[in-house]
Amino acid sequence: MSHLVRLDAAAARLRVITTAGEQLTGADLLSFTLDQAVTESGGLGGMVHLRASGSRALLLTTVHGLLRTVVQNWTEIEETGPTTPARAVARGVPVWEPAHAVENRTGVALPGGGGLLAVPLIAPEGTAGVLSVLMAAAEEPTPRQRAAVGALAAWVAPRLGRLWADGQQVRSRHTPDESPWAVGGAGPGRPGDPARTAGPDGSSGKTPATPESVSRVLWHMSDAFFAMNSAWRLTFVNAEAERLLGPSHALLGRTLWDTFASWRVDLADGFQARCRQVVDSGIPANFTLRWPTNQRWYQMRLVPVPGGLTVYAADVTESQARKAERAAAERAAAERTARITELTTALAQALTMRDVVAAIAERVLPPFGASGLVIEIIEGQAIRVAGSVGYSQTFLDSLDGAPVASITPVSEVYHSGQPAFIGSVEEYIARYPLMSGLAAASHKAAWAFLPLIVSGRCIGCCVISFGESRRLDGEERGLLTALSGLLGQAIERARLYDTEHTRAKELQRGLLPRALPSLRFVETAARYLPASEGIDVGGDWYDVIPLSGARVALVIGDVMGHGLPEAATMGRLRTAVHTLADLEFPPAELLTRLNDLVSDLGESFYATCLYAVYDPAPATCTFACAGHPPPAVVRPGHPVRFPEYSPDPPLGAARPPFETREVSLPEGSLLVLYTDGLVEAATRDIGHGMNHLARVLSGAAFRSGLQPGAPAARRDRDRCENASLEQLCDEVLAELLPDKRLPDDDAALLIARTHPIASGDITTWPLPEGAIAASEARDHVRGQLARWDLDALTMTSELLVSELVGNAIRHAKGPIALRLLRGEKLICEVSDSSLTTPRIRHAADTDEGGRGLQLVAALSQRWGTRYTSAGKCIWTEQQLP
Repeated sequence: MSHLVRLDAAAARLRVITTAGEQLTGADLLSFTLDQAVTESGGLGGMVHLRASGSRALLLTTVHGLLRTVVQNWTEIEETGPTTPARAVARGVPVWEPAHAVENRTGVALPGGGGLLAVPLIAPEGTAGVLSVLMAAAEEPTPRQRAAVGALAAWVAPRLGRLWADGQQVRSRHTPDESPWAVGGAGPGRPGDPARTAGPDGSSGKTPATPESVSRVLWHMSDAFFAMNSAWRLTFVNAEAERLLGPSHALLGRTLWDTFASWRVDLADGFQARCRQVVDSGIPANFTLRWPTNQRWYQMRLVPVPGGLTVYAADVTESQARKAERAAAERAAAERTARITELTTALAQALTMRDVVAAIAERVLPPFGASGLVIEIIEGQAIRVAGSVGYSQTFLDSLDGAPVASITPVSEVYHSGQPAFIGSVEEYIARYPLMSGLAAASHKAAWAFLPLIVSGRCIGCCVISFGESRRLDGEERGLLTALSGLLGQAIERARLYDTEHTRAKELQRGLLPRALPSLRFVETAARYLPASEGIDVGGDWYDVIPLSGARVALVIGDVMGHGLPEAATMGRLRTAVHTLADLEFPPAELLTRLNDLVSDLGESFYATCLYAVYDPAPATCTFACAGHPPPAVVRPGHPVRFPEYSPDPPLGAARPPFETREVSLPEGSLLVLYTDGLVEAATRDIGHGMNHLARVLSGAAFRSGLQPGAPAARRDRDRCENASLEQLCDEVLAELLPDKRLPDDDAALLIARTHPIASGDITTWPLPEGAIAASEARDHVRGQLARWDLDALTMTSELLVSELVGNAIRHAKGPIALRLLRGEKLICEVSDSSLTTPRIRHAADTDEGGRGLQLVAALSQRWGTRYTSAGKCIWTEQQLP
């Protein structure tokens, strides 16, 4: 359609031109036609050749915009020669040739490197000549350019009359002293000058010219037009140019630069430089400028002519405005496209709902000038707020939980699946009168409700709001509607991720200890951090297990890999460690049995584990490692160190026996257990990580007040030390995490503060062999409990000791020993050198014995047997009063 409009406009312009030239004849007609042909086609210049009578030559009759040095090679050309005009006459059709083809064919170079378009002048009497236009570009002329030159040639050819038929041509119009009007026809700037032309009788002479007719045409042109001579003085100014420059009577004879100077504008130097460049090069030039007097835009065309310069100024303000509008629209479209691309990338990288909301707020709200965002998801029959920007929590609470069946914009969008746009508060209240309070509470004035469609179903609504009334146009509405599909996919994906991530965290928490036991001789604190990415659960775990004799087992492990199989393996290993710990296996034996369990799971399962047992009586810790980093030991007044040991392979790949190490832990020592995720990262190997951990522990332990100090009450000391351990865990994590972010791998940290048993809380007696041993044992127990102010436990303790010593005398061998230990509970231990494990059996009614262990189990809170390096030990625990 736009192409047809341009063609109609061009045809209308040609009708105006031809109407203006109806009264012209002879040379004036040719000059007028050539001038218009050059202008309409955007050419650099042009020439007209007419056929000479009685010869086969084409004679140059009229020139426009070409210098003498150029036209001297074209004054007379052979009708049958190789030139472009001659070929057009011979063929009777327009001919176009680029400059290099013309030069190769004729040896004559064309200025500007463009090309030559030659159109034959076909009159009823025959071909009168040829009109040629020198084009600025080397590309073939457009259909519009061809049509303009062809229409003017077809219009002028029948009007030439006998100008060419009698062979009388004007060839004296190219002398260098002529004014700028000499090459274009009669001088309209000088109405009294005659125009030199040839008479119809072929004789050379002066005939009356009609410059007034040309002057009238130029005077009434819709474009501004003025001419300057070689001294840059104005010689002609038409009516439109007077509106730009001033009245002609004050301009003619003055230079244009004087006029510019009187305006006090910075225009003279640049304009004069362009004019000189055009005159020197002989090539017309076009440029656009904003006229200083009326601030309108003009397309300036400078055309050099012998002896001066002509200037055309076409008002292009409207087209410049449209061009600016198109440029602004294109920039806005490009910006929106860029933001959509950025949004697509950001949504593709977003994992959680928080990430999605942040991406929408950053890349969707600014381009539309929006100030608020709410993501509302339909769960069952209720509307839930999943994320927001630009709203108060009070307002969001009023939205959350609203029923889907209520009459609200969100409900309508959910049921219809179509977006809704509300441009003002008044429109909102008119459509939803019962929701006027909600509209006022939102502090917004316009809304776009976008359905979130996923796989053909609506899962909710994305509400984009504006602080002021806003009518979105069709393009903006279409863009937001298109974006809603992209947002729906990202939001649904984020919902699934958040759900799975929550379930994974719940599973992880369920597999780890919910709370660490509160023990008298060991205070503990722990931290677990999942990996920074992904929803798979990890295989890191830790545990604190109370053992007999006030001993404590400290465990930490790591199942290699992530996912539900690894988490299930971790749960099985943790359960197995609890079971084996209850059987009182030493660390090396426990890891041996644990290795068999992991090996039975398959070749794809491996795990690392550190199992340590702290005994407060000698204040020592015995541990064994299966592919796990060694513990860090912090003794008061000593540097942090890692016990030296030969690392064993991980569980599932190890070959027992495992190496056992023992370290002493005086009062106030710290034992730090950790997994490799805490000390190892992509930018740090495990060795550097352990050194970093040692430095952090040295400083953090001192700042947390974990150095030994003055004695305090037991309860106050425990409370302070537990708080200090929690603070120490936080400081260690804050320092060791790379860039203060979550680790690349799961990380677990377990810190224990140890206290030895005070000498007054433990007593050991050797017992003689024979029946007297039970009596002595009762005496020892009675006396010690009295010293501990535990007389309430004397009778029960005497019965327990009598049964344990009696069993040792009857069923065991070797020396017998009794130990009483006061900790969280009262512990009674009887040891012997036998490896036989006592078992409870059901005694018959007539049996005289076999009920001793039943009595022990009934009287004690807990009892059991453990093996020692010298034999075994049977122990009982009673709750302290």
